Amino acid sequence: MENTRIRDDFFARLGPSDQVFALFDHLPGLSFFVKDRRGRFMALNRRGCEYCGVASEADAIGKTDHDFFPKTRAEEYRADDRAVMESGEAIVNRVESAPEDAGSPRLVMTSKVPLRDLRRRVIGVAGFSRQIERIQTPAGSVDAFANVMEHLHSHFADGHSTEQLAEMAGLSVSHFERRFRHAFGASPRQYLVRVRVEHAAKLLRETDQTVSEIAHACGFYDHAHFSRSFRRIMNQSPSQYRKQ
Repeated sequence: MENTRIRDDFFARLGPSDQVFALFDHLPGLSFFVKDRRGRFMALNRRGCEYCGVASEADAIGKTDHDFFPKTRAEEYRADDRAVMESGEAIVNRVESAPEDAGSPRLVMTSKVPLRDLRRRVIGVAGFSRQIERIQTPAGSVDAFANVMEHLHSHFADGHSTEQLAEMAGLSVSHFERRFRHAFGASPRQYLVRVRVEHAAKLLRETDQTVSEIAHACGFYDHAHFSRSFRRIMNQSPSQYRKQ
């Protein structure tokens, strides 16, 4: 109890919180944020500002995800925020699309925790996202997967067997699958489908290709398979996404 009191006294003496948050500016590839219950940004590090497209934290304070991201993406973020605040439980290592582009095939791993006031009431949420290629695991760096990740992102439309990917990483199939799932929170197949869907979303927004053409271009074997995968990840059909 004495140690706890010493700690509490120390933090009570601290000045503005931004002197602590400034530390997150020096962690490459990591986006840090704090939001209140209404989803308004209360703190944002340098990488977070880049994702939001603002020059400084001051330009984002008081604004929400809807001010910076497409409607579907913003609503996904808010749904996660509300789930954390209402349950009081953290989201840990959620694999999702990189914020810089709603159609980006690049993924990040996101964690969020509830923030409580002095009376233990949840008043907001804090979190961070890390680029998947930079995540460290207890078994070592995911640098062992560097060739695999580059290959999946560059050749997402091609067929990939787990055996081929494991050989590329220099690991046995069982070791590769175990380490991949531990690092990325998904199987190699699940990861690839997500990459394909995110690229398809970009094509739906930026081209006039038909849904069937996009499905084929992104490696889905038929229109039905594409639609099921897209709806599962984006919570709407490809046609609905294009209309929005």
